[in-house]
Amino acid sequence: MKKISIAVLLLGTIGIAAQEQEEKGKQIEDIIIVGNRNVKRTKLETPVPVDVINIEKIQKASPQITVQDLLNYVIPSFNSVRQSASDGTEHIDPVTLRGMGPDQVLVLVNGKRRHTTSLVNYQNTVGNGSVGTDLSTIPVIAIEKIEVLRDGAAAQYGSDAIAGVINIILKKNAGASASITYGLSGRNDGDTYQAGVNYGASLGKKEGYVNLSLQLSHRGKTTRTQNHDLDIFGNNFAYPFADDPEAARAADDEEIRKRGLTRDDFNFQIGDAQIKQAQLFFNSEYSFNDHFKLYSFGGFSIKEGKGYGFRRLPSETFNVVSSLYPNGFQAELGSQVYDISYAVGAKYNVNNWLFDVSNTFGNNTFNYNVSNTNNASLGAKSPTRFYAGAHSFLQNTLNLDVSKNINRFNIAFGGEFRFEQYQIKSGDPASYTQYDVNGNVAGTGSTVIGAGGSQSFIGFSPDNTLKKDRHSTAVYADISYDLDKKLNIDAAARFENYSDFGNTLNGKLAVRYEFLKNYAVRAAVGTGFRAPSLQQQYFNNSYADISTSGSTIVTKGIFNNDSKAAQVLGFDKLKQETSVNGSLGFTLKPAKGLFITLDGYIIKVKDRIVITSNITDSRLSDPDVVGVGKEVESGRFFANAIDTETKGVDLVISYDWKLGGGNLNMNLAGNYTETKITDFHFPENLGTPQNEFFGPDQINIIETLSPKTKASLGLNYGIGKFNFLVRNTYFGKVIRDGYPFGSVQEFSPKVITDVSVGYDITKNINFTVGANNVFDVFPDRQIYENSYYGVFKYAPVQMGTLGSYFFGRLNFNF
Repeated sequence: MKKISIAVLLLGTIGIAAQEQEEKGKQIEDIIIVGNRNVKRTKLETPVPVDVINIEKIQKASPQITVQDLLNYVIPSFNSVRQSASDGTEHIDPVTLRGMGPDQVLVLVNGKRRHTTSLVNYQNTVGNGSVGTDLSTIPVIAIEKIEVLRDGAAAQYGSDAIAGVINIILKKNAGASASITYGLSGRNDGDTYQAGVNYGASLGKKEGYVNLSLQLSHRGKTTRTQNHDLDIFGNNFAYPFADDPEAARAADDEEIRKRGLTRDDFNFQIGDAQIKQAQLFFNSEYSFNDHFKLYSFGGFSIKEGKGYGFRRLPSETFNVVSSLYPNGFQAELGSQVYDISYAVGAKYNVNNWLFDVSNTFGNNTFNYNVSNTNNASLGAKSPTRFYAGAHSFLQNTLNLDVSKNINRFNIAFGGEFRFEQYQIKSGDPASYTQYDVNGNVAGTGSTVIGAGGSQSFIGFSPDNTLKKDRHSTAVYADISYDLDKKLNIDAAARFENYSDFGNTLNGKLAVRYEFLKNYAVRAAVGTGFRAPSLQQQYFNNSYADISTSGSTIVTKGIFNNDSKAAQVLGFDKLKQETSVNGSLGFTLKPAKGLFITLDGYIIKVKDRIVITSNITDSRLSDPDVVGVGKEVESGRFFANAIDTETKGVDLVISYDWKLGGGNLNMNLAGNYTETKITDFHFPENLGTPQNEFFGPDQINIIETLSPKTKASLGLNYGIGKFNFLVRNTYFGKVIRDGYPFGSVQEFSPKVITDVSVGYDITKNINFTVGANNVFDVFPDRQIYENSYYGVFKYAPVQMGTLGSYFFGRLNFNF
């Protein structure tokens, strides 16, 4: 038998370059599911790079406890970013691959397409304007391994697979296991608890099984802010706007003293949101005979989050009811996210023809609750808690896949029918309505005493509500050829028809050739596409944000492409993104235990869908254009606004060495990615300058807000009952543009060090202690202009703002 090296798994560098340790002179390689339909191909024979991550062994020794955090530290081309004070994005971390968007990564579970979240990221975070997949809804305890295909695969899997594919494979083994983790940051906040149990049993006599997983977790909030420079009780939003800033500050200090308070009572809560989650998953298969089997898998997740909006100061009399909040308030945004998935299918094998028919269902619902807030137009009668509405996304996919292996050829073909539905539901009337002084709904010319709706997060109104759906039909075919593991060729083609925008045809060709023993070259070229999500086509709302001048908090709007505002300004209906992918790489095994892979790639995307900057066109002031009850300073729209080009290279080096009676594994993995906008597409009737249509801050998010360079160097040493891990992760520099009221700032590269020590108490019980970011490294502090008057001490860059984090974990296997 052969045991996969833990350190290789810990670093995610095991793709084609991976080395499994040898016992009894034999090598066992993982069969790859993702990227081709040749069930006999291993990860050492694929013509495109595939990482295979053994989650159970990673999670045993790593400080990270969620899927996205684990991958963030083991795959350099993968990034996941926690956000703060960003509405729903605080509760679902956007994830990216190879510098592309969250919606350009396709996620599969057991090889079947998984649904995305219903949330649109629109708070100028990484992945702005995109809709991704929430990896945290899948419990770590339920996962056997994860395959990450680092290559475009739309010709094989359809929409979203421009940057690559993440295939999550659930456990199917018999037996029981459990894990209990507790952790705490070096600042005594952000405490984490996670408990999970997995149980598997055999079914019948033909290798059937059922596997169940339950996981409960809690992540406490963190506070990473500093004293701010806001005019708390004065008539100015911040001291820099006062005629005499020092006098204004002194007046505030005197008022604070009179009220028996301190400035700390007016600090913002800025940091990681609190998250509580419960998950139940299953995976099962039953064989009736050698030819026919049924399978099913899925799960349920409920996540409750608590994040925080901008503080409302007592001086903001139009936003704050002083009788309710004499010292102002900071609203709390509570989320309830329900996620359910279910797949059922049958496989039939006759004369080496494999038929697989399946139906996969998924639904994600995001509910908003706002507390510690008010509707200022109601005065003292205002509630302080509001249900602010919800959005949901449903996806149902029916697949038929047929494949056959004939000598050196593997042929496959099939079809897919997918139905999708997106819905927005309104909240409590008081969460979105502005009332007049008599308590009636305000109209033109009404006398009002304050802003309408729930402060911090304005509820969805009946004008926002909708229920939209579409369907798509696809057929595909692919063929692969293997010649004695020396030559591998894949060719694929896929045709899809969408009910809302039409047809697309895509193809791919990939080749691997071993020109000398242990030395191979591989290359791939293909076209791809990404259909505009229903969320991007129809999401609309009003939201609170900093004004263009930076001097106050105002209401802004997002308008969908069906709106009159979009039509008047000349925005076209959204269409699909199209792409061309190319890659060239080498795999080398120059010495025993030494593996090297080097892969370069280029991805060109045309008509990329983004959300615009805030447009202040005079036509948006017309109530007939904007809509009743939507008094907004500016509007944003989804558009096929840009073309991009992404270039990069992945390097993986792994070396195994028997040392001092133990096994030492050394790994180096790195990624360099650069994305540039190559063209802009403006609506013909829109006279807005580029800085308002797609400004420097939006260009910054695409080009320089994610690190161009990321690398990981790790040592893992196992001897006897002990295992030692030291891992250094390099996060390259990023640039943040604070436009329109901030400045450009460069954040220097940082190295984060993880350490852990594990000990096998018994054959079935392991205890591990360790730390993430043991040296307490933080990103550079933000310059004052970008910090919202000193509130945001750190920018939410890839390495995060948690600081040092220490953990202990017990693992059980029965």
